[in-house]
Amino acid sequence: MRKNRITAIAAALTMVLGGASSPAFADEAAAQRWVNDEFQPSTLSKTDQMKEMDWFIKAAAPFKGMEINVVSETITTHEYEAKTLAKAFYEITGIKVNHDLIGEGDVVEKLQTQMQSGKNIYDAYINDSDLIGTHWRYQQVRNLTDWMAGEGKDVTNPTLDVDDFIGKSFTTGPDGKLYQLPDQQFANLYWFRYDWFTDPAIKSKFKAKYGYELGVPVNWSAYQDIAEFFTNDIKEINGERVYGHMDYGKKDPSLGWRFTDAWLSMAGAGDKGEPNGLPVDEWGIRVDENSRPTGSCVARGGATNGPAAVYSVEKYVDWLKNYAPPNAAGMVFSEAGPVPAQGNIAQQIFWYTAFTADMVKDGIPVVNADGSPKWRMAPSPHGAYWEEGQKLGYQDAGSWTLMKSTPVERAKAAWLYAQFVVSKTVSLKKSHVGLTFIRESDINDQSFTDRAPKLGGLIEFYRSPARVQWSPTGTNVPDYPKLAQLWWQNIGDASSGAKTAQEAMDALCKAQERVLSRLERAGVQGDIGPKLNEEKDPEYWLSQPGSPKAKLANEKPQPITVDYDELIKSWQ
Repeated sequence: MRKNRITAIAAALTMVLGGASSPAFADEAAAQRWVNDEFQPSTLSKTDQMKEMDWFIKAAAPFKGMEINVVSETITTHEYEAKTLAKAFYEITGIKVNHDLIGEGDVVEKLQTQMQSGKNIYDAYINDSDLIGTHWRYQQVRNLTDWMAGEGKDVTNPTLDVDDFIGKSFTTGPDGKLYQLPDQQFANLYWFRYDWFTDPAIKSKFKAKYGYELGVPVNWSAYQDIAEFFTNDIKEINGERVYGHMDYGKKDPSLGWRFTDAWLSMAGAGDKGEPNGLPVDEWGIRVDENSRPTGSCVARGGATNGPAAVYSVEKYVDWLKNYAPPNAAGMVFSEAGPVPAQGNIAQQIFWYTAFTADMVKDGIPVVNADGSPKWRMAPSPHGAYWEEGQKLGYQDAGSWTLMKSTPVERAKAAWLYAQFVVSKTVSLKKSHVGLTFIRESDINDQSFTDRAPKLGGLIEFYRSPARVQWSPTGTNVPDYPKLAQLWWQNIGDASSGAKTAQEAMDALCKAQERVLSRLERAGVQGDIGPKLNEEKDPEYWLSQPGSPKAKLANEKPQPITVDYDELIKSWQ
């Protein structure tokens, strides 16, 4: 009743004061309506939400009537922004936003074209923080630290609270400047059928065969045993053929993400360090003390073709062939993603939490009648070369990026929209829609404590100390668009069987070094661009501490599992 009364009073006053002839009040009425009807729950009180909206109304006044263009990849969170938040922003500020939704690869291509041509294609990009090394070196984006204190100060929200963003370290360059502002984040974690793993008959059968308890695998040895067990021992549950693993293998750009999204670091190929390994990162690229890339192949001190990287590819190929459904090898990322929800997959080592919203829908095979999930997510198991202190997985951090080639007035209007969709007024509701958290305050909100039992461990993970071991591509990668495309082409050769894992990774590291060498010769990145080491006998580097690491005599150490419920208790 109170909400209806406020809306009715606002509407009546708008009519009395002349409707459209009183735009300021119309903006406030729109803001009140959106706060009441859409932007709930929020970590702010409605009074503080209206204060924040009032700031947006005033800051946007000089840009009223402007039409701007922004772009992002197509995921649930961005669909909500494009369809709902862009409309709200227009009604509240008078700035019209065309929020385009396209494929992730297309976003990178548009950004690259704008970088190369200097022509303003979009006024702002939600661009993965994987490009942080690119943005820092080329200096073609506005660094937000200086922007917020200088040219963009008049359009920077005083309640933005940058320190509340959990991905701030991912979007900060080695110079300490913030280059991008996180808009959404999701991790790739381990996913498994909790109902099967806790079934006494299944547990007893596993223990009898392997001599240890069926549980969340801590290492790849245990993951492989569990994959073997469900695929070849259990085989069927309730008359349905089941598999102990799920993945994808088609030679397609999405196969590149499968590996650059930290598969080598999960195996243990890189060095220790958070958010990324130093001096060797999860792509196997080494940098010097000045963050200059010095090599990718072992002969130059890199690790892209080292024993740990080769082991990671061999495991990927073996598991795909032996434990996944037969059609998985011909799938791409978008085709493979929904398969676990169909009910015949026991576990998946590399599962993106962006699929959570689709995995909790009523009536699907992996959800109970009461709406609780039959599955859980947990930290990813690590490979034989992994050491404590290394990153353990990947987080996607789609982040707002302002190009220097965008005219300042358009950049200001776009920056207002960017801040609006991550503001405390709307971010908690957006988190409930897309389940891609960016703010500490949202993760810890009571509304997610209440919802946690139906999200299969997502909230527990994001509130846990384990979270910091998951991070995007870091600053060692000097030109993400040029280097990323090399991965799927070369890994695809291993996936298809055209090359051995060693041959594929040898070809990949050499292809990366050709790009690094061209950047070095061109000098376009100045004294923070590549400066390749001279080649040495690989044994020189393999005998040094850290990465690249020498081949282990035993790449299948003692399997380790942990009880899921005990794991959750340890986080709390």
